[in-house]
Amino acid sequence: METYEILRDLAIILLSAKLCAMAARKLKFPQVAGQIVAGLIIGPCFLSLVQPSDFITKMAEIGVILVMFSAGLETDLKDLIKTGPKALAIACSGVFVPFALGALLYFAFYGFEGIGTTSFYAAMSIGAIMTATSVSITVAALQELGKLKGTVGTTILSSAIIDDVIGIIVLTVVIGFKNPDVKPSMVIIKTILFFIVAILGGMIAYKFFKWLDNRNPHTQRIPIFGFVLCFALAYLAEKYFGIADITGAYVAGIVLCSLDDADYINRKTHISIYMIFAPTFFVGIGLKTTFDSINATLVLFCLAFVLVALISKIIGCGLMAKICRFSWSDSLKIGVGMMTRGEVALIVTQKCLAAGMITAEYFTAVILLIICSSVLTPVILKLLFSNEKSEVLENTSTK
Repeated sequence: METYEILRDLAIILLSAKLCAMAARKLKFPQVAGQIVAGLIIGPCFLSLVQPSDFITKMAEIGVILVMFSAGLETDLKDLIKTGPKALAIACSGVFVPFALGALLYFAFYGFEGIGTTSFYAAMSIGAIMTATSVSITVAALQELGKLKGTVGTTILSSAIIDDVIGIIVLTVVIGFKNPDVKPSMVIIKTILFFIVAILGGMIAYKFFKWLDNRNPHTQRIPIFGFVLCFALAYLAEKYFGIADITGAYVAGIVLCSLDDADYINRKTHISIYMIFAPTFFVGIGLKTTFDSINATLVLFCLAFVLVALISKIIGCGLMAKICRFSWSDSLKIGVGMMTRGEVALIVTQKCLAAGMITAEYFTAVILLIICSSVLTPVILKLLFSNEKSEVLENTSTK
């Protein structure tokens, strides 16, 4: 791909993202939803002004990493520790329910032919795909609403990180059904080792940043070193421990969130994120969508797949949140916040495709799920928080 073509694509992506974001804001919708729609408009579905490319994919991946790094910087560490046990329970329920319902959905459409058959592997793959949670869009929506630092926002982020770890273990186990060389025990060991390394390395990094912060407060070198830590942990997580890079990026943000200059680092980070990388990520979701090779059976399966995937997360995470003594209102917000799928679902799908457990036609269902969850989640969250605000104002006026 020639350099001038890359420049043209970036210009179209950024312009369309901004215009659609402004339109969404005008219509009282979250701006991230408008950016995803921009990708549909300029992509292969409609105008075909921009085609998906490796460059755009890599830019989008960097965008996801930086969004999660920013989320970590905005996290209140005390709230994170406080919601830890609850987040674990919510994540476990949020993995089990979608996995079970996803497998049952496939069996309902295509029948059960027995353990070890092609349909069994495909059903396990569909269930594994449904377990994935990608809160990048939820994070952006919560940031826009100013609710990221609250108990609900922190619980969603904590649950999503744990969900990601459990999802990787589930994926490894599922692939292990067909590939005996894969050892689920090694995945568990690597996951534990990553968090041990992250905690120990994070303590050292925090002391270094604390010293740097005291010696040179509000200088550009601090956010630059912050970027270094973000990318380094993202790289180590995926390369050596088999954990999604966004988990490493979020941990990097957590390491720095207690610094006096955490807000300063985050402000500098936002410039890079929301000028280029984040719009490329959100628009990129729409760009990947095509409607080729569609038939009636696949359409019905896709619709059922999306419906079950969304509802299963709300049920699994929402009910467990209620059991953990959240209010019904907050439980619903947590369930809705956990239903987004994105890059993690795509990674799981690609792994299952590479293992020969599913065919490429199911990729359409995953793309449709990503689009629907990406658009619906911010909209529903905004409505839920708006209703909460209205109820507070109503109760205040009544008093």
